[in-house]
Amino acid sequence: MNYDRIKNVTKKWPTLLKCADDFPEINANDIIVDAVFGIGLNRPIEDWVKQLFLHFRATKAFTLSIDIPSGLYPDKAVEDKEAVVYAGFTLSFASPKLVFFLPETAKYTVQWEVLDIGLDPEYLYTTETEAQLIGKHEVLPNYIARDKFSHKGEFGHALVIGGSYGKIGAVTLASRAALSAGAGLVSAYVPKCGYMPLQASFPEAMVITDKDEAILTAIDFEIEPTVIGFGVGVGTNTKTIAAFEAFLKTNKQLLVIDADGLNILSKKKSLLKLLPEHCILTPHPKELERLIGAWTDDFDKLNKAKALSKKYKLILVLKGANTITIFNEKLFINTTGNPGLATAGTGDVLTGIITGLLAQGYHPSVAAIFGVYLHGKSADIAVEDFGYQSLLASHIINYLGEAFIDLFKQPEQTPQPQEAKEETKK
Repeated sequence: MNYDRIKNVTKKWPTLLKCADDFPEINANDIIVDAVFGIGLNRPIEDWVKQLFLHFRATKAFTLSIDIPSGLYPDKAVEDKEAVVYAGFTLSFASPKLVFFLPETAKYTVQWEVLDIGLDPEYLYTTETEAQLIGKHEVLPNYIARDKFSHKGEFGHALVIGGSYGKIGAVTLASRAALSAGAGLVSAYVPKCGYMPLQASFPEAMVITDKDEAILTAIDFEIEPTVIGFGVGVGTNTKTIAAFEAFLKTNKQLLVIDADGLNILSKKKSLLKLLPEHCILTPHPKELERLIGAWTDDFDKLNKAKALSKKYKLILVLKGANTITIFNEKLFINTTGNPGLATAGTGDVLTGIITGLLAQGYHPSVAAIFGVYLHGKSADIAVEDFGYQSLLASHIINYLGEAFIDLFKQPEQTPQPQEAKEETKK
């Protein structure tokens, strides 16, 4: 039907290929509109089509793909990475496709935009999907406002357990982030070597120390925290692993685990069954691989991560360019953040933010999703002042307040021509 419409536009175009290698002549100043395949593709393409796509790429002409770059599957990995169109821009119908956000397939379109094709907005909003894109409009309804007469005791007590000799900075970052995210009180449990650095650099925190000078050998405290963040800078000494296991056997509090806490779980997977329900794990790709094993492609990775989440009733935060949170087998894809986050300590900050939100009473899934959003948004604001290369983890904490404020900012309205004229008269 669409082909018949095109034929009526001009007699000179389209031109049919006479044979499998009769490729059109295209120069670098042309624009290629790619509408060869759509989301219905479910089998490998023929070799002559692959050669056509390679011809497109060799011309260096700008390519505009319709709905999805041809050759990409919407729900599985491609068999031949060369048999896909590389699009400079994709106009996607109704909603973006999952493949736009995965490391292996995002490269096939530099930019994308969603086209409204007239689907009922209520239908789109209420339809259950396997993945949801997370932006300001998705997180704002979950924001917990503060009453004028509230006090710090109402916003929870976050405890950050971690650190070892030379890695106390990780606990400092996580503790600061927890308080900046809104926790009423923050305590840090560290080896003795961490007492002075923490008290000097972060006076708002209370500090509890292990009996050992350099590592954690026992996790024993008299306070009653609302939530616990474990693992940043803690190391994987056998005594620390034993202390963590003993702690898990008695712990009843909400738990966020990151960094060496994840590495301990990887070394001793029997500990996974001791984790409380809705425990939040925040692995980067290498930490995730240690937990679930190697994967063949991004879809295999997601399936294995979902299986781990389901088996142990966990919430997984898969850190990356588009961090994906997995809860109840659903994917929540974050839209904030930038390459400046690829620097030391930003993961510790994320752990602290999520821990701080949990302390205030946010549901674990909301705390994870909201925390990831705020973490990325803070980085987006901070990068305007520091650039990608000079962005530091501490900048994320310093700009976290602006990320909260941004939740309530209305987009600036571009003056219409008549409005602009009236302003000029004034």
